[in-house]
Amino acid sequence: MNLRGNVTKIAIRGVLTFGLVCLIWLAWAGTGRVALAADPTGLGGTADTAIDYVWILVCAFLVMFMQPGFDMVGAGFTRAKNAGNFMTKNLMDFVIGSLVFFFIGYALMMGGDWHGLWGTEGWLMFGDYYDVDKYLNMFWMLVFCATAATIVAGAVAERLKFKAYLIYSVVVSAIIYPIYGHWVWGGGWLSTLPFGMGALDFAGSGAVHAVGGLVGLAGAIVLGPRFGRYDKNGKPQAIPGHSITLATLGVFILWFGWFGFNPGSTCNAHHLRIAVIAVNTNLAAAAGGLTALVIAYWKTRKWDIGMLINGILAGLVAITAPCAWVEGWAAIIIGLIGGALMYASVKFLEAKRIDDPVGAVSVHGACGLWGLLSVGFFADGTYGNYSIDAPYVTGLFYGGGGEQLLAQLISVAVVVAWAFGTGYLTFKLMDKAFGIRVSPQEELQGLDIPEHGTPAYPDFLAMPK
Repeated sequence: MNLRGNVTKIAIRGVLTFGLVCLIWLAWAGTGRVALAADPTGLGGTADTAIDYVWILVCAFLVMFMQPGFDMVGAGFTRAKNAGNFMTKNLMDFVIGSLVFFFIGYALMMGGDWHGLWGTEGWLMFGDYYDVDKYLNMFWMLVFCATAATIVAGAVAERLKFKAYLIYSVVVSAIIYPIYGHWVWGGGWLSTLPFGMGALDFAGSGAVHAVGGLVGLAGAIVLGPRFGRYDKNGKPQAIPGHSITLATLGVFILWFGWFGFNPGSTCNAHHLRIAVIAVNTNLAAAAGGLTALVIAYWKTRKWDIGMLINGILAGLVAITAPCAWVEGWAAIIIGLIGGALMYASVKFLEAKRIDDPVGAVSVHGACGLWGLLSVGFFADGTYGNYSIDAPYVTGLFYGGGGEQLLAQLISVAVVVAWAFGTGYLTFKLMDKAFGIRVSPQEELQGLDIPEHGTPAYPDFLAMPK
């Protein structure tokens, strides 16, 4: 066996041993807390509480339903010979995320606070965490976690080994998403910055979308472009996806699911602000799609449906952070800028030979960062931080000064450094250990049969390009 094979076996054994030791320790630590101050039955709730629970759960189910939306968009934008591989990877994000976030991620994200850095309790939801409130919150944060992990799939599509994908999915679910999420949503240091109201992100432009997009950027850089993406002179060549029909269905599913993502982030059915949030979400999506379509026509004289799809998603990503704090006209501006930024980012990455088959980096990374910044500009001072009673959030254009914008800028810098840095380290270490890219023969054949033994479309096989 060659050296790389030996290193791979040692690395796999080490990871499995470490994981087993962690699980044994977590189980021992959790079962030591036998006295429950929690309410695992839910009998202490009221009618108003029940309404809120139903609202949050229904919205969480909508966010979970976004997973097939990502599946459809990503599979549609990639080639038929890789469709089954893409579907399997996205499905595994929810499988892995569900388990790993329950074991570890939720504790790091929401399990108290250690010096503003991470949580230190709630492993496996033992003890006081065997509670209906905490289980509800865990499920809500889980569906966001799975979304962050799934975003990466599009950026690394058609050339990443399946085992490498599984490992990165564990790292995102256990560490990358939970820790930045703690800093913003779990009482961590970003949320307590002494500027404005601290770093804000209502529904996850940064904590979900920028995290996923920036980890995807790291993966795309380490992997390199697909065969055929650039000619011998370095000129980019289009590699069309196999089904614009699936991609269009996917964007409609995602658009629909976003009405769980954003309005559900009130975590309270009694906040009638959900009406404003829903309208803002819809307006930004429409504005982003229209902008990207018009720019594409201006540049190419073609009504590019691929750009329309990603423009809609860009608008949705951009409005996710400010959706509760802005007026409708501002939501349109945010979406317009999101669609234009997505288009510019796609062309920039293409020129830099960074191959992102689905446009995940541009849609989620670039527009997620813009969404964070837009809070500091457009927050109108009519709604608080997840509360109708809290001090209202006010941005620069509404007389709030530059403090909130400064907090948002810090959050942007931190998420870029954290998500891209940890993502790059993860992919680079895996590449050194066992190589993360499939062989040239497998890439040309397509990953469905070499990786899974089953083509997505058994009635025909796509010829290698």
